[in-house]
Amino acid sequence: MMMKRCFGSAVLRLVGLLAVLIFVGACVPVDYESPALGTVVVGGGEEIQVRALGALTRAGELGVPSQRGAALAIADYGPIKGHGVSMGAGLDSLCSAAGGAAAAGTVLGDPRVVGVIGTSCSVAAAAASPILSEAGLVMVAPSTTSPSLTSDLRGTAGSNYHAGYHRVASNDLYQAEAVADFVYNELGLRKMAAVHDGDPYTSGLTAAFKAAFEELGGTVAVAKVNKGDTDMIPVLTEIAAGSPDGLFLPIFPEEAGPILRQSSEVEGLAGLARIGGGGLLVSDFLAMPESEGFYFAGPTLDFGSNVNEATGRSGDELNAAYLARYNEHSTSAYLSHAYDATTILLRAIEAVAVVQGDALFIDRARLREALGGTSGFSGIIGAISCDGFGDCGTGRIQISQHTDSTMTDVEALPVVYRYAP
Repeated sequence: MMMKRCFGSAVLRLVGLLAVLIFVGACVPVDYESPALGTVVVGGGEEIQVRALGALTRAGELGVPSQRGAALAIADYGPIKGHGVSMGAGLDSLCSAAGGAAAAGTVLGDPRVVGVIGTSCSVAAAAASPILSEAGLVMVAPSTTSPSLTSDLRGTAGSNYHAGYHRVASNDLYQAEAVADFVYNELGLRKMAAVHDGDPYTSGLTAAFKAAFEELGGTVAVAKVNKGDTDMIPVLTEIAAGSPDGLFLPIFPEEAGPILRQSSEVEGLAGLARIGGGGLLVSDFLAMPESEGFYFAGPTLDFGSNVNEATGRSGDELNAAYLARYNEHSTSAYLSHAYDATTILLRAIEAVAVVQGDALFIDRARLREALGGTSGFSGIIGAISCDGFGDCGTGRIQISQHTDSTMTDVEALPVVYRYAP
């Protein structure tokens, strides 16, 4: 008979640089060897712990639907090998580096956590990812898109890449190519201005767009604003001096709103074609009268009949469930991404969790491998396969045109262009 040490409800924590081994309410075999990244043991009657990090205040229209989508996915997926799943209270990563680091630190305060859904913004992910990676955790994001978080899609890791990070949102290199092709070949523009705010998402997408557009034969003048700026006259004057044909704004509503409202005050900016990235594809921005005529580049949203193979929930059913539970439509384009991101995390947990008695052993290294090995999973957003740097998105992009500010449903905008790699 195998001898066991039983710790009841006590907690034994063995902490090393790359190993954290946790036993909660479990009987552990004396010959059990801790793997490199440690093992979480979920005791009898206890829940598997995951956490959701998202922008709940700044850029809250992006983060709140994602956290709700994660909650719906957990409910639909159900228990894993007899254990329920809890994501606790949503953690606000603030769409900032400080917020991402603080939220990651909060996650580490609970050693039972095995994985994280989030963040909403690339700047928060760049700060949270190294903290969570060093602790052996996995992270799967619904809406962070900066190439720096994964790779250049040619085999070179990005400057903010860390093992264990994954995302179902598509790398912005795809969006940059889509916007460049649309602007150059569909709109016939040759001279563009682009604005970023210095964070990994906005600066990365601006740089990628500039490279793609100039490769086609156009030119791009780049201008910078700061997060929180409200007086945009100086940067608009700088832009107008270059006499561009169009304006690319891969920034967030807090800064893009003042740019649109103040554009009429600067000579030479009337009638410019204006296009934004997924960070602007939220209901409040659509409600601005000045947003009429605006083009939005973001993820494809024509997957209402697509079904998540793990839960059987279709895109249309997810939207209906969201409306029924929260009494409103999703305010962002990434609800289905959050749902699928959560599902592939839960599926990976189920694949590696080992039952012994009434306890569940989850090897963190094996969980990281299982999540990274996701291939051909049928999600609502389409077929999900992860590469060696954590890019799991489809790469498909659509561009919509907004013509009526009374229409604030992000999925109802008319699509004028589609891109697939």
